[in-house]
Amino acid sequence: MNTRKSSLKNRTALAKNRMALAAAIAAAVGALAPAPYASASDRAPLHDAQVVTHVRTAAAFDFAAGESPENITVGPDGSVTLSMLGIPVGKAPELVRVAPSGERTVLVTGHAGDAFAGNALDDRGNVYYNVFSTDASRSGVWKLAPGGSPVRLAGLPEGALPNGLAIDPSGRALYVADSVKATVWSVPASGGTATAWLAGDALAMDGSSPTSYGANGLRFHDGAVWISNQSRGTLLRAPVAADGSAGPIRTVTTKVPGIDDFTFLNGRSDVVFAALHATNEIALVRPDGTAETVLTAADGIASPTATAVRGDRLYITDSSLDQTPHVPKLQEGRIDLSALSALSALFGRGAS
Repeated sequence: MNTRKSSLKNRTALAKNRMALAAAIAAAVGALAPAPYASASDRAPLHDAQVVTHVRTAAAFDFAAGESPENITVGPDGSVTLSMLGIPVGKAPELVRVAPSGERTVLVTGHAGDAFAGNALDDRGNVYYNVFSTDASRSGVWKLAPGGSPVRLAGLPEGALPNGLAIDPSGRALYVADSVKATVWSVPASGGTATAWLAGDALAMDGSSPTSYGANGLRFHDGAVWISNQSRGTLLRAPVAADGSAGPIRTVTTKVPGIDDFTFLNGRSDVVFAALHATNEIALVRPDGTAETVLTAADGIASPTATAVRGDRLYITDSSLDQTPHVPKLQEGRIDLSALSALSALFGRGAS
C-alpha cells in the first residue's frame, strides 16, 4: 500500500510522491523540496550477467486520464491488478485488471480527490485495497469480492495515510503501512476495527529526507511483515509471534534510498526486487542486506512504485510522476535465474 517532491512533486510528495495527496495532509506532513539522493554508485554496479533481461512495456497508460499506477498484484492466471492514482491530475482513482491478453477491466472507480494505494489478492479472488481520502467515511481498507461491490472493512484514524497492504497466508488478517503515523495497522479480513500492530521510530519519516513518507511498501513473507521506509531508505522485518503480535523490528538493509514498494523472488527466497522511486532504479537486495542495481532509467524505469514476480517474470509499475512528459506504464522483464544463481552470495534462503 506504497515519493518525492513538489509542484507535481508537492502533490506527489503528498501522495507518496504518487499519491499527490490533498492539502490537508500536505499541511500535516509537509511537502519537502527535492534534494539529491544516493545514486547507483552507492550500491554494487550492474553485474556482467544481467539479472533482468528482455524488458518491455506490457501496457502503456494515459497520465492525463489519471492512469498513474501505484501498486500491483499478480493473480494466479497471470493477470495483474493495478491501483491507479488519479489524484495527480484531479481524476478519480481506479482499480484496474489487465489480462495476459492485454484486455483491461476497471474493477472499481473511486472519488476524485481520493487515492488508491496498496492492493492485495486472496486465494478466493477477493481484492483488498487501501483508500486515502480526506472524507473519513471513505478512507481506510476496502474489499471487492468477485462479482460484488466494494465494501469498506475498516476506517483509519484521522490523518492516516494508508499505503502498502498485505494479507497473511491464513487469509484472516490484513496489514497496512501508514506513511504518516509510523504505524502498521492490523485489520480483520472479515471487517472490524483497525488496531496498531507495530509502531516505532524505524517506521517514521526522517525529517532531513527529501521525501515525506515513512513506512511505505509492505509484504507478508516467511512468517514476518516486511516494510520499506522511503524517507530513510531502509527495508525492515518484524516477525509475527504465535499469538499474532509483532516481534522486534530488524533492519534488513539501509542501501535502498527512496524505496517504494517491493516484492520477493518467490515464497522460498529472501531475495527482494525493490522499486527505488527517487533514483529511477530497480534494486536487488540480497538476504545479507547488500544491494545491486539491476535496472535503471536506461531500461525505461520512470518513478517506479512497485514490483511483482510470477515465475521468472518481473513486473514493474512506472508512475512517471517525476518525468516530463509523463509516460506511465507497466513493464515486464525476464529474471535470468542462472545469472541470479551465479551470484552465490544472493542466496541466504533458496533462490529457486
